[in-house]
Amino acid sequence: MSASLKYFYRRLRLPLNRVSAFRHLRRFHGRARTIEEVVDSALHFPSRGLMRVDSIQKRSEILALAKAVAVLKPRRILEIGTARGGTLFIWAQLGAETVVSCDLEDPGPKRSFYQAFPPLGSGCRVVHLSGDSHQSAFKQRIEQELAGKPVDFLFIDGDHTEQGVAADYRDYHALVRPGGIIAFHDIAERQSLPTNQVQHFWRKLKSQHTTEEFIDDPAQTGYGIGIVRVPS
Repeated sequence: MSASLKYFYRRLRLPLNRVSAFRHLRRFHGRARTIEEVVDSALHFPSRGLMRVDSIQKRSEILALAKAVAVLKPRRILEIGTARGGTLFIWAQLGAETVVSCDLEDPGPKRSFYQAFPPLGSGCRVVHLSGDSHQSAFKQRIEQELAGKPVDFLFIDGDHTEQGVAADYRDYHALVRPGGIIAFHDIAERQSLPTNQVQHFWRKLKSQHTTEEFIDDPAQTGYGIGIVRVPS
């Protein structure tokens, strides 16, 4: 089946998938959830088609990161690289004020779903911005959404080239408050794609800063999360 035909059928099923996705979200928010339940739902949320939400993460790694972020009691979070919205789902459960997620792709019908991610009564606002994080005009849009306030947590998981991840760090690390966390995905030394080059930048960064790594298996290919704690 061609990509265009697949998209046609997904558009055809969108109304039913939208109803189902919001029903599952209401069920999820029907009671208090543990951080483990939040992560498990982010990895395999029961939504389909154009409403699909999941995350290409190792459970142990993203759970360790989620716990570290939760300790911060974050008010504002910035994510570079939304993909299918799985990690955004986690941050929306943890953020108290604003979660800004950025991606090259427009989420289309999922935008309203993303906005509904925070639990009822949390006061958290989810904003999805579509565009190139390396453009100065796009950075200005992010700063406007944050109203000039610093973020507690920055997750860099967008452009995986060494130049791209270095640019995202250079452009956005100053937005993180003292005592906050900056995290990078795909820092494992072995990567399946030649365009996954985060490990090269990470190797340089950890020679200059105090860092921590969450890697499920040192011999694994792909994945791996590294964090830098901004000095207080």
